[in-house]
This record gives sequence, structure tokens and C-alpha cells, in this order.
Amino acid sequence: MKPADIFNRRTAGCLLHPTSLPATLQGGCRLPCGNLGHHAHHFIHFLRDSGLSVWQMLPTGPTHDDRSPYQSWSAHAGNPELVCLQTLIDWGWISQAVLQPQLAESRALTFEQLAELRVLACEAFYAFIKTQDGEALEQNFKRFVAEQHHWLDDFSLFLALRKAHGGASWLQWREPLRLRDAKALAEAKAHYQRDIEQAHFEQFAFYSQWQALKQTAVEKKVQLFGDIPIFVALDSADVWAHPEQFKLDDNGQPLTVAGVPPDYFSETGQHWGNPHYNWSVMQADNFSWWRERIAGQLAQFDLIRIDHFRGLEAYWEIPASAQDARGGKWVEAPGKALLESLFDHFHTLPIVAENLGLITDKVESLRKAFALPGMLVLQFGFDGNAENINAPHHFEPVNIVYTGTHDNDTTKGWLENLSAAECDALADYLGTTKVTSWGLIKTALSSVARMAIIPLQDFLQLDNRARMNTPGTTDNNWHWRFDWSDLPEDLAARIHHEVSIYDRLGRDLPFSDAVTPED
Repeated sequence: MKPADIFNRRTAGCLLHPTSLPATLQGGCRLPCGNLGHHAHHFIHFLRDSGLSVWQMLPTGPTHDDRSPYQSWSAHAGNPELVCLQTLIDWGWISQAVLQPQLAESRALTFEQLAELRVLACEAFYAFIKTQDGEALEQNFKRFVAEQHHWLDDFSLFLALRKAHGGASWLQWREPLRLRDAKALAEAKAHYQRDIEQAHFEQFAFYSQWQALKQTAVEKKVQLFGDIPIFVALDSADVWAHPEQFKLDDNGQPLTVAGVPPDYFSETGQHWGNPHYNWSVMQADNFSWWRERIAGQLAQFDLIRIDHFRGLEAYWEIPASAQDARGGKWVEAPGKALLESLFDHFHTLPIVAENLGLITDKVESLRKAFALPGMLVLQFGFDGNAENINAPHHFEPVNIVYTGTHDNDTTKGWLENLSAAECDALADYLGTTKVTSWGLIKTALSSVARMAIIPLQDFLQLDNRARMNTPGTTDNNWHWRFDWSDLPEDLAARIHHEVSIYDRLGRDLPFSDAVTPED
């Protein structure tokens, strides 16, 4: 197996989910989240001007109502809330007049109002592709639907049936639909065709805008870095359409659920509620479900992180009836067989292993056997333990260093919550009298780790009000956004200077320094 070339260069990047971008429609109407439109392209230009060559994001699938990117309706679909309606207008798919009556009533839209606008945009889109000017677009649309049918058909019907059942989980649908009776599904497809067409339009719009964004990234030599949640949501098209791939009872209820034991983030652990995979079934067909999933991600991203990688070696199995994660146990998973199958199929895989938390020698042996970079987080590196692997003096070049991740406080917020003794110890380690966000950024950039990723919040020196997520909680997460006025005029130049002096402009390293697998 051959490691991806990007892991053999010194690079730097920025962590920012697209929902955190600014977003408005023509006339200044503010949207409830960022999207794949003009501001996303502008952010790539900002990265290039800053000397940053990697844009890391969170998962981009359609989210549940809590908007966590790690609980999605589909492992394949894109989040329609990331579709930029202004781009559809600019491309000529719809006209401004279609949306204007609704936009005139509000200067800031809710997610519900944005969904209503997508319905209007869908109607206009189907009308347009039936015209002479829309013929070429119609052919592209039909080609997309045909090429993606292996997931799009089930996903579109899933959304339509969920709407028909008042938003209820598929586990609460009437039995013929819940258990996928062929006759019931055929009748539903005919009856809910309009809602199915809505989903087809939204996915076509998402993937068309994604390809445009990716083209800009290619032109500016910016690598897109994605994220795969290791597990999928119970209430998802994946589990409904492929129940045999998961550990469920005859009624579709999970036998056990996923999570993690008590750790740094939570005294009771984390109870995610995701069903576990039926690994014996997956292994019997050479992990075809995973191959399709990885192929879809590689079509979007240049490199991908597997969240909770340790679950490929052993996963925390919680009884389905448990209220928290403390009653779980570790169960071995066929991670080696899975990765062998994936590398046999794709040859080179630009995968990063999220190896934070309780990591055993077996997990690290699995990661290193496939030459997969792991993660190092500076906020975890200064606990007074001289053997801490997150302390810079123990860094290994193959791994990726972060000041913090989406699950951490911002670096400024973290520093403000340290005790006086902790601040003194940190300053002593770094050889300074006062530690700042930029001081930690320089520590990451100057390290031997080949790739350094800095959250935008840290570049902007924002406090804990800009935190993206607090693990183990469900309120006030995933909402943070920035505005271009938040960026100092000299920020790109300052970042470029730091990236340059620490040799992170993407220069190829000598072959002798390249990443290789360990036996």
C-alpha cells in the first residue's frame, strides 16, 4: 500500500465547517447558515493568500434537527441546507423573482423558511429544464440521478415517507413500509413522486455546487479534507434500506448502541445511540457497503478523517436499554480486514485516523500498519506528564497537529480557563512569560508534525463564545459563524509569514522522510 502524497509534505490548513461561513441572498437577506456559494469560494482564495493548502470540514451530510454533522439522514447525501440559492440564480437555474415575495418579508430567514424557498426553487428548476434553454441541464440532471441511484433512490423515498409520517422515525412507520415490503414501496414511490423529485433536485444542486467549489480548490491548490462519522444514525436511510448490515432485532430496533466510556469530556461517557454494524455480514461480501461509502467521500474530498477510528479495532457496546455509556463493554471489530479490503480496492487511501481519547496499543498498531496519520491536540499536551504524546517534544512527523478541534474550546477560551499554576507551567514549557493563541499556533506550525490544522476561531483569537461543540451536550452547538469583517486586514499576510518561516508551503520532502507502513 502507498500512503497519499499529501502526507509526505509539510503543510498547514484551517478547520472551518461551511455552515460557519457568512451567507446572504441578493438584497442582503441573511441565511441561517453558511453554504457552498460565493463565500465558500472566497474562503478558498483567503486560504491560498494565507499560504494554507488544506481546508478541513466536518461531515457534510444532511443533519437531524439538532444540526450535528455527526448524526445524518444518509452516509451518501449532501446537506441541502448547504445549497446556495443565490448560486442557482446566478447559474440561471431559477430566477430571482421566484424567491422575491418570500424574501421581501424578512431580513433573516429561519431554517424552516429556507426549506420553503428550496421547494419554490425546485418547482422553478423542473419548469426550466423542460424549456429549450434547459435541455443540457436536464441531461446532466438525469445522468446524475442514474449514476447515483444506488443510494439516491432509497434516500429520496426515505425523506418522502418521513414527511408523510409527520417527521416520525422510520421505526414508527406502518409495518409494510418499515420492513420494506416491495408492493408498499412501489405504491409509495408513485404516491410521493413530488417529494422524491424535491430530494433529487436538492442533491443534484448540492453536488453541482460542490464540484464547482472543488474546481476552485484545485485551481488554488487547496486540498479539501472531509470527515466520516464511523457510525451512522439509527434514523437514517442507510439503516432503513440495509438493515442486514446492522445489529437490529426483527422490528428494526438496535440490539446495542454505540458510544464511548467515561473520558476527558464526560464522566458518564457518551451515549450516541447509533446502531452497531453487523460485521460478519459486512465481511461476508468483502465490505461492499464501506467501499461505496468511501468511494462517495473520495469523490468529494482529497483526504478524509475517520472519526472515532478506534472503533475499527474495538467498539464500546452499550445495551440498547441503557441511559448512559457506563454499562458498556469493548468488543473487537475486524478493522484490519476492512482496511485491507479498502486498500486492495482503492490502492492509495488518503485517510486520517481520529485516535483521540482512550487509545490502546492495538489501536495504534492498526493505524501504523496502514501508515495512517493520527491526531495530536495541543490542548491535551500540557498536563504535567512528561510522557504525554500530545506534548510537542513527543510528536511524530506522520501525525497531524491541531491547536484544538471542533470538540475543544477555542484556544483563547481554553487559556482563559486555566488555573494560575497551569498557566505558569505552560509558559515554562514554551519558554515565554505569557501564552497566547498565536503562541500556540506558532507551536503547532513549528512542530515536526507534517500537517498542522488551526481552527479559524484560533486565527481570529476568539473566546469560548465561538466554541463549535461541547461533547455530551445538545444545546448551543454547531451554531458559530464568522463575518468577513471579523478578519483583520493583515490576517492573510500574517498567516502566510508564519506558514512560510516554518516551511509549510507544501514543499515535497525527500523520499527518505516519507511515511511508510509499519509491520
